[in-house]
Amino acid sequence: METKTMKVEIWSDITCMYCYTAKRKFESALSQFKDKNKIEVVWKSFELAPDLKTDPDRFFPAFLAELRGISLEQSREMIDGVANMVKEVGLEFNLHKSIPANSFNAHRLSHLAKHSQMQDKTEERLFKAYFTEGKNIDDIPTLVQLATEIGLDTSAVKKALESTDYANQVKADISEAKEAGITSVPFFIFNAKATISGAQESKVFLQTLERAFELWQAEETQSCEIGKDCI
Repeated sequence: METKTMKVEIWSDITCMYCYTAKRKFESALSQFKDKNKIEVVWKSFELAPDLKTDPDRFFPAFLAELRGISLEQSREMIDGVANMVKEVGLEFNLHKSIPANSFNAHRLSHLAKHSQMQDKTEERLFKAYFTEGKNIDDIPTLVQLATEIGLDTSAVKKALESTDYANQVKADISEAKEAGITSVPFFIFNAKATISGAQESKVFLQTLERAFELWQAEETQSCEIGKDCI
């Protein structure tokens, strides 16, 4: 009989640095959780800048300076500060060469990868491409290359991304977030009940995971007792 799993849904955007750091902190919590094999992680799409037009010749320092109304020098100082901060969770950011990009196509790739149980691996590759390697995550050939690197089928990815495949799934996630009142990311929902907003510390993720799992187990046991499938 197939082992049942408790679902953890993560609303996130590839261009969100807090989403990447939260991923690391959640992974740390999950590694300490004794029933981690019974946890199913599902990544959900969220766009921080849905109207952003990607310019491959524009880099993050100038983008941030314009966005915040600060000097280029101040922007670079902020970026250096962020890079030092994320080292605490083992990440390396090279935002000086990052290309501010629309993330819709990257989200489509994530949904495609879900069918192969490779969504988490895809999210990791996309985060690294954006924050560390300065790759254009809105560029179809780049996305195909990244997908191929992690083992997804090249021709299937190319065919999907050159069409409108998985666009509806991305839009559905965004609509679901609005209905749930989610206005910022990262946002975690455990077993459709407990929530965490932001890049909390690993111990907070672990405590929430343990409480949610205990409740989920109780619900599954009750279902089993009244004649439904057991865990």
